[in-house]
Parts: sequence; structure tokens; C-alpha cells
Amino acid sequence: MDHDRYSDAYIRDILLGHRVFAVVGASVKTIRPSYFVMKYLLAKGFDVIPVNPGHGGHIVADQTVVPSLGEIGRPVDVVDIFRNSDAALGITEEAIRIGAKVVWMQIGVRNDAAARLAESAGLKVVMNRCPKIEYGRLSGEIGWAGVNSRTLSSKRPVIGSNGGQQRSLRNDG
Repeated sequence: MDHDRYSDAYIRDILLGHRVFAVVGASVKTIRPSYFVMKYLLAKGFDVIPVNPGHGGHIVADQTVVPSLGEIGRPVDVVDIFRNSDAALGITEEAIRIGAKVVWMQIGVRNDAAARLAESAGLKVVMNRCPKIEYGRLSGEIGWAGVNSRTLSSKRPVIGSNGGQQRSLRNDG
């Protein structure tokens, strides 16, 4: 697979077909990107499990931090890696051991050996991308901030229960 480009269908399939995200490298600091991603995914109806060995038992985005992937104790669909590229191989090995379906490496994280290992074990791989940004791009939400989503739709956004406009891949997909 070409990990420099992903089709919209490939990303959409992952975001629509996988609901449980383990965010490895989740930060307790509310100003960190991992926190924003967790809050966004939770708001979109995903089940998000923060993973960080230094913060096990703490609460992040109203979720209890788990020290490692192996200690989650329930199925995980997507392992979202918020660690450096060198750490991705070990995390990918853990993701395979727990039966994850997807390894997703955040923006700036790329490890081709980890990608090959995951794919040889039957997992899907995304590198150097953010699920929050990809969801917003594919749903058209990101366009509200003036960003070209490369996606056009004549469908009206759904009015959320809080009165704001919310887009869902399920409504637009």
C-alpha cells in the first residue's frame, strides 16, 4: 500500500467501521493535540480509551487512563499512536497482540517497518494523518474553518441537540 496517499474510501471505511479507539500517548494536559482528538472523537460517538503508562488511573476527557494496551481488557478497533516514530513499532506489536484492526499513526508519525508488520498481520494502517482532521474533512465540517476539504456536498448539515451544526460521516456517507 502507498502510505503517502490514502483514498477517501479507505479512510471513511476505517472511521465508519471501527468505533473503539485506544489513544496511545494521551496527555492529561488539555492543551495537547491528543486531548483535542479524544474530545472530538467522543463527541462524534466513538468510544475512546486513553493509554499512557505515566498517567494510569487519571481521568482525561472524562475517561480513565489505562497504563498499556494490554491492560485495556476489552476489544479495541483502532490504536491511535501519539508517540514518536521510533515508538510506533513496539506499539504496533502490542496492537497486534490485543487484536486491534487498525494502527493509525498521527501527523508526523511514520514507521514503515511498523506498517509492514501490521499489514502482514492483517491490520489496516494509516500514517501521518489525524482521525479528527480526516473526519472533519470527509464530513465537510473542516470547511467551516475555511479549509478546503476536497469534498463537495449539497446535503444540509444536521442540527445538533446543542443547537450547533454537526456533520456525521453516517449522514453524508
